[in-house]
Amino acid sequence: MKKESLTSKDEITPESIRPFRLVIFGASGDLTKRKLVPALFGLYHEGSLPEHFEIIGFARREKSDEQFREEMLEGINTFSRFKPVEEEEWSAFSKHISYHQGNFDEKDAYQSLATKLAKPIGDQEKSLNLFYLSTAPEFFVTCTRELSEVDCVGYGMDSRIVVEKPVGHDYDSAKELVNELQQCLDESSIYRIDHYLGKETVQNMLYFRFANSIFEPIWNSSMIDHIQITVAEEEGVGTRGGYYDGVGALRDMVQNHLMQLLTITAMEPPATLSSDSIRDEKVKVLRSIPTPETDYIVHNAIGAQYEGYRSEDRVDAKSTTETYVGLKLMIDNWRWAGVPFYLRTGKCMPVKASEIIVVFKRPPHALFHSVAGVNYLHRNRLHIRLQPDEGIHMAFAAKIPGKSAMDDVDMDFAYTSKFGSYSPEAYERLLNDFIIGDSTLFTRSDEVLEAWRITDAISTGLRRKNVELYRRGSWGPAACDQLLADAGNSWVKLLPRAKKC
Repeated sequence: MKKESLTSKDEITPESIRPFRLVIFGASGDLTKRKLVPALFGLYHEGSLPEHFEIIGFARREKSDEQFREEMLEGINTFSRFKPVEEEEWSAFSKHISYHQGNFDEKDAYQSLATKLAKPIGDQEKSLNLFYLSTAPEFFVTCTRELSEVDCVGYGMDSRIVVEKPVGHDYDSAKELVNELQQCLDESSIYRIDHYLGKETVQNMLYFRFANSIFEPIWNSSMIDHIQITVAEEEGVGTRGGYYDGVGALRDMVQNHLMQLLTITAMEPPATLSSDSIRDEKVKVLRSIPTPETDYIVHNAIGAQYEGYRSEDRVDAKSTTETYVGLKLMIDNWRWAGVPFYLRTGKCMPVKASEIIVVFKRPPHALFHSVAGVNYLHRNRLHIRLQPDEGIHMAFAAKIPGKSAMDDVDMDFAYTSKFGSYSPEAYERLLNDFIIGDSTLFTRSDEVLEAWRITDAISTGLRRKNVELYRRGSWGPAACDQLLADAGNSWVKLLPRAKKC
């Protein structure tokens, strides 16, 4: 069952969703316990799953169904927003969970899995078969090929597969992965997941821009001076040093998360709300970014490393891996000509926060030369907060009562104040869309490759520069501040956390 429109999701009921079996490869890994099964339990708790479904964990370690269920219960009780789980609800949900032992390259394990998947489920002769590859990237193709050989996936078959990031480590490897996966099943059955697209505020960008007539006319270079996108992480690499040191902030964050935020912010209105229409417009944005020349990156991008990174566990003592990236990109189309997009992301920053800030052009000052406080006449700003405290905030100038002076005042929309504290976890939304067959919030192959085209060029330019150092708890190196100062701009202070009532 494939739904093409975002607006049609409200029409979908548990009764209208086909019975399914979801096989999670790499089920003994951290992602399954922390995110996937808690998200599926959240959907079950909210009544969003059909009566008949099965969740099958596939991994190498030997364990019984009951052992696997106990591990998943621990994960739900630790990481779910519904903790602690009531015994009666867990008893009902756990009956849908089982375990299948096997190595990823073991043909017999796939054959026995295929036999299990061929059995009827509910009133369907054959279940909808869904596969989630929560494995190391080197097993993506192996698992897909083995599934294809036992006729669990294939062209024209009613099956789908999720691929976790990273999708390749550069353009060439991503292209090779795309080609190999498409040899086994068609593009429409491949769901490349980016959990940032599951955040409510990211999704709300489409509605905010295109369902409100007051914003679209000013969403262009005639009114907007520049746009800032910040994704800050408060912690360091922790126990992920071995993985992170071979990847860095550019590949770990910019190529996927920040590029996604940029495309949603800059895209043209889609012809419809179908998944292909929306993703077509996102790809157009990336194609409108010329491949950056090395000299451009040398002058418009900064790679830096927090102090003490080289002493982290499993990090090379001479590592030049960046834990921070700041850069300026230009979009060469009619809407955005001349508007810089400033992107920054880093670890060991002052706060954990993600925010898109649209900075509008400054009004003429001549009218206010005789007004006290004229130097306070800042540009209007629109803050779109992704985390924490999701919401939208507008800053504009107003006269101070009783004085001939001005100050900034705010209009603020917070999800919690309007809609309450409930907000589905990103993986809940994405898994729900995967189950019903809506690919809007998943990345398409051409989008992935265009993002890698730009990222590879940035990487080449950064290798020409020394990796700078920045203090833990700071907003990064001074060079990134200078990147904006050269154009008469500065990084806008992110919004403070909302006060608890």
